[in-house]
Amino acid sequence: MQNRRVEQTEVLIVGAGPSGAVAAGLLRKQGRQVLVIEKESFPRFSIGESLLPQSMAYIEEAGMLQDVVEAGFQYKNGAAFAKGNLRTEFDFRDKFSPGWGTTYQVQRGDFDKVLADAAAKAGAQVRYRHTVTAVNVSGEQPEVSVTSPEGEEYTVRARFLLDASGFARILPRMLQLERPSDFPVRGALFTHIEDGIAHGDMDRSKILISVHPVHHEVWFWTIPFSNGRCSQGVVATPEYLARYEGSEVERLRAIIAETPSLAHVLRNAVWDTPGRSITGYAANVTALWGRGYALLGNAGEFLDPVFSSGVTIAVTSASLAARCIGRAWRGEAVDWQQDYAVPLQAGMNTFRAFVQGWYDGGFQDVIFHAQHSPEIRRMIASILAGYAWDAKNPYVAEPQRRLQVLGELCRGQQPLQRGGVPA
Repeated sequence: MQNRRVEQTEVLIVGAGPSGAVAAGLLRKQGRQVLVIEKESFPRFSIGESLLPQSMAYIEEAGMLQDVVEAGFQYKNGAAFAKGNLRTEFDFRDKFSPGWGTTYQVQRGDFDKVLADAAAKAGAQVRYRHTVTAVNVSGEQPEVSVTSPEGEEYTVRARFLLDASGFARILPRMLQLERPSDFPVRGALFTHIEDGIAHGDMDRSKILISVHPVHHEVWFWTIPFSNGRCSQGVVATPEYLARYEGSEVERLRAIIAETPSLAHVLRNAVWDTPGRSITGYAANVTALWGRGYALLGNAGEFLDPVFSSGVTIAVTSASLAARCIGRAWRGEAVDWQQDYAVPLQAGMNTFRAFVQGWYDGGFQDVIFHAQHSPEIRRMIASILAGYAWDAKNPYVAEPQRRLQVLGELCRGQQPLQRGGVPA
């Protein structure tokens, strides 16, 4: 330690993905000195490519909206769902909660670089291919040991440390904060393709979620990009995915072949990119903050990709953390549990109820119900658009109970009129 170079910064952020970049942008607007350490080079591949409109407010707040708009990503205004012969879609512009109703579908390598470049343009120092090797939060200030691409080891001391490392989960691993998720283990197979989707087969301004016609817990994402390509994946239990032999792409295509509606949409696709897989991605932690540090986005808790909530949770956590740091710098008392963890967890609990409802089938019954009332439809659209923190929405205030009642009404094939909103 004596021979190492020691640096001092006001805020150190580990990870230059959406939560780290947006946090950096917000903190630079406060005038804070920000150093971002990122282990990879950008652009780099990542999934989580279908954004939710709610995230746009935080991108705008961070001063990055123009950068995102001018990048030419695929416009998105909703979500479409298919199961057997059933079809439905939600237009996010027709929703209960105020705020953005449109967003983008993005190749994350490009999108993340746009945000990271915007953070650097705002004055944050971003270092790529620098690896965190140790973390010490026992002293007056957090200390982080880093190795440069050239092999130099150095130490950074910061008044505050934000872990935006995503699935790398640097602080949870190094500080023994990891806690097993209570979600069942699931896996995904995915790739990018030249989709060849014919006009009229799919609305490119919406993500398409397709459900396996026999196994309702098996579902597919189809996320069109602006360049004629799309992200295509399937989510299922590891046991289900293990039934299929071959490469990731061969297994993915075999499962798609069992789902005629999706197979038809992708009938002209060119499968030109090797596939990837991930298993057991759900994660949790014992605490979202500690003395001198906080966990952002996926570094804290990750639920499931079905409603594309990852980036929205990430940038929401960045905004909440930046506000807390700003208050602390002004000398105000900050209760990180009440001011950061509790409000962040509130929205995550809303998403959690809807994810659980999706896999037990109840929320699928709601989505594909033939007689929605416009009022309920707007409330559901708000949550699918990312407005999981709007407590004025009954399905945010009491998501589990209201979803359960609504699912029972749908299974009974009762029309969902205004009075169908559970009391």
